[in-house]
Amino acid sequence: MSRPTPPTYKTRNWPAYNEALKRRGSLTIWFDPTMTWEAAPTGKRGRQPAYGDAAIQTCLTMKVLFGMALRQTAGFVESLLRLIGLD
Repeated sequence: MSRPTPPTYKTRNWPAYNEALKRRGSLTIWFDPTMTWEAAPTGKRGRQPAYGDAAIQTCLTMKVLFGMALRQTAGFVESLLRLIGLD
């Protein structure tokens, strides 16, 4: 049995097609400007936490969403924060 041939489409509007491909690869990440990345002091003895719960949750969400390892996620988030000027 032979497989049916898939239909072929002829692209006639190349600028629109190229823009659609660019939009498909676009990634928009929005950070809340009021979100605190540093943890509030606990007032207890010992080392204080470095990052707040919202920052940790954001990093873990990106880790799961993009399927990255922990150090890859840390580098990714650091580069995003550097891009928006929160480093």
